[in-house]
Amino acid sequence: MAQCDECGSHENLPYQCRRCGGTFCAEHRLPENHDCPGLDEWDDPSGVFDSGFDDSVRDEGGSGGILDRLPGVGGSVTGTGGVLAYFRGNVAYLFLALMWITFALQLIVGGLAGRETMATLFVLRSDHLAYVWTWLTSIFAHGGLYHIAGNSIVLYFFGPLVERYAGSKRFAALFLISGALAGLGFVGASVVLGSVGPTGVSVVGASGAIFAVLGVLTVLNPGLRIYLYFIIPIPLWLFTAGFTVISVLFFLSPQSAASVGQGNVAHLAHLIGLVIGLAYGKRIKQPRRVPDQLTFGGGRGPGGPGGPGGPGRR
Repeated sequence: MAQCDECGSHENLPYQCRRCGGTFCAEHRLPENHDCPGLDEWDDPSGVFDSGFDDSVRDEGGSGGILDRLPGVGGSVTGTGGVLAYFRGNVAYLFLALMWITFALQLIVGGLAGRETMATLFVLRSDHLAYVWTWLTSIFAHGGLYHIAGNSIVLYFFGPLVERYAGSKRFAALFLISGALAGLGFVGASVVLGSVGPTGVSVVGASGAIFAVLGVLTVLNPGLRIYLYFIIPIPLWLFTAGFTVISVLFFLSPQSAASVGQGNVAHLAHLIGLVIGLAYGKRIKQPRRVPDQLTFGGGRGPGGPGGPGGPGRR
């Protein structure tokens, strides 16, 4: 039995919206009845309700019926059933996959071409800010297995909830912009404050974007119950507040951060991402139902952008 995302009623045979991926009862199954965020991205109204069944029936003998609907053959690449339709509603999982693909490429490139080449491709560095591609690639790159595992856990559980509410395009923009601004903000602050080491300051990781996602969801449903390590129930606002306090303390006292193994984490980037997420959450918040509880755990929690001498991690 599933629960309707709009009214909360329990349904034995729920409907899943093709536009936003939400679960709804019969009354709210149509996109316009649950204020579907996908309607903003929809240019062909007939496509939402078109299953393709009539086309295959009209195609006598079935010749070319399936091929005509394939992207790049008879279908549209960007239309309702095109290539991009596979990612609509699944951008959080796409970014999760890109994180692991990038992590694998870091290892491969570093092993074959050396660390300098790897850094040129994937690390945002204070002495090479003109390498604009690293503003984005550094979001998906990570400094180690625990680092990427912690960020992956949070993105896997929280990302789809925010994407369902905001829509795939807005979620993608939020993730990329907040991740880039968190990295650039940390590097810029390090330069201004004179905390850049002799080798400069560098940063990798998705924690700025992860904290932005966390901030949005905290605004949308601060009482959302989550289960740390599948055991400890706490409300989302407390989880967010706890990480915020830790980030502030470690940012103000680098010595304390170093004493607990967090000296190579740029906690300022956590705060930048969180502020962006909280602000964006306030902007888009509407009366809509979000889940009342969520279970996640594992890893060591989201990492943060690295400190001087990196590449660090975020």
